[in-house]
Amino acid sequence: MGKDYYAILGVPKNADDDAIKKAYRKQALKWHPDRNKDKVEEANQKFQEVGEAFEVLSDKNKRAIYDQYGEEGLKGGGPPPGADAAGGGFPGGASFSGFPGGGGGGRTYTFTSGGPGGGGFKPFHPSDADDIFRHFFASFGGAGGGGMGGGMDDDDLRAGGGMPGGGFSFGGGMPRTARTSGRQGFARASPQPPQKPPAIKRPLPISLEDLYKGTTKRLKVTRKIRDGATGRVMNTDKILTINVKPGWKAGTKIRFPGEGDELENGQTQDIEFIVEEKPHPVFKRDGDNLRMTIQLTLAEALSGFSKKIKTLDDRTLSVSNANTIVQPGQESRVPNEGMPNSKTGRKGDLIVKYEVKFPTNLTPTQKERIKEILQ
Repeated sequence: MGKDYYAILGVPKNADDDAIKKAYRKQALKWHPDRNKDKVEEANQKFQEVGEAFEVLSDKNKRAIYDQYGEEGLKGGGPPPGADAAGGGFPGGASFSGFPGGGGGGRTYTFTSGGPGGGGFKPFHPSDADDIFRHFFASFGGAGGGGMGGGMDDDDLRAGGGMPGGGFSFGGGMPRTARTSGRQGFARASPQPPQKPPAIKRPLPISLEDLYKGTTKRLKVTRKIRDGATGRVMNTDKILTINVKPGWKAGTKIRFPGEGDELENGQTQDIEFIVEEKPHPVFKRDGDNLRMTIQLTLAEALSGFSKKIKTLDDRTLSVSNANTIVQPGQESRVPNEGMPNSKTGRKGDLIVKYEVKFPTNLTPTQKERIKEILQ
């Protein structure tokens, strides 16, 4: 059988396309010569084998030939001595293209009738591992991209020079020793710029009073930077200032470009704060409106009341009713006493809901008096 391509990628023989792509991504990043400066020769060999295995197993036709005849049959242009070429299930005259997406230099493998001493199919020649690598990651958006089924393992995210969710770049390109085949198996893709690393996200709890009036927050953050001479990671503190605008809502994002951790490849993460609204004991926000509940006794609901409300900016509002009976659950609206809109500056309304508290018991005398009054 020669090389065991399934073992090289670490996948079972029934692996689907997504599993093969994921396995290739992992193994290619692991054995790339730029990540193995201390064992370049071994890495070159492994890297080429991984590319070859992927080129075969990702193509259903090559894979079918390999599964039946092994590496020797695939590269020799026909079944090895003693194999039944005619029983391979590949009728004469059938043809198929090479590596998907233009790989294999557009080579076409043509089956002939096959027979004693006859052809079988044209031999397979592995493409340059560097070409396979560049073509693969150009097609799927970089080593940190999410465009490939199956996702990535944690080890993949830490590829040398890479970062979680970020790109994968090589400082001086692949060493020439990795390009052993010398064939133009793939059209070279333009170098992909490193993807911007994901921002460091932190919650920013803010009280309803501060969201109503606006305020200034000064936050101390600890970030990791690298010493330019030694590469050693150091922690430094920095104060970031956030000017909270009146009317900001939960979910508002404030981003500080380049103020996060410095990564191995020299890129620096952004820091993004996400506003969270702290619960308030009296008011609840409803868009640009504020809601609150006032409890009334039965006597107040029937005969009238006057209540004082302390606003979020420390003013006092009077809410009263002397002319109508208040029903349980009834609401009243105070215009322009809600939250300000951060874009227009206009305020919503204050919506007051009334809860009527009924007495738990009455004396016989009280009952008789109530009957007299309500008759």
